[in-house]
Amino acid sequence: MYEISADPARLDVPRVHRWLSTDAYWALGRPLAKQEAAIAGSLNFGAYHSGTGEQHAYARVVTDRATFAWLCDVYVDPAVRGQGVATLLLTAVREHLAPYGLRRIMLATADAHSLYARFGFEPLSDPEKWMTLGGR
Repeated sequence: MYEISADPARLDVPRVHRWLSTDAYWALGRPLAKQEAAIAGSLNFGAYHSGTGEQHAYARVVTDRATFAWLCDVYVDPAVRGQGVATLLLTAVREHLAPYGLRRIMLATADAHSLYARFGFEPLSDPEKWMTLGGR
């Protein structure tokens, strides 16, 4: 029922921007130009309804394609949540990244720990080693 694609040309950028800038706690108020720049510098994944081609989910990965990746901006349209779209999307992301042999894939979430745990993500074993520069 859904097709996952990493083709950035298929993205419904205005929809992705609306989702993130108005409904995603981590990206509220993000300007369209900033979202477009983020898309341009990342691997992007969309979940598209097989029949209509309408985009129903999005995920973005920032990576060097050799050692590290950061999974971010994962969003599923509220109208289709609970239908397995996130599982399909995250499975496709994991499979896409597997050939790179990355040492580490990171993400940050305030509310979806159980979802990501199903894909092998776990809390940092040594959080005291990690630092950040910039605001929250």
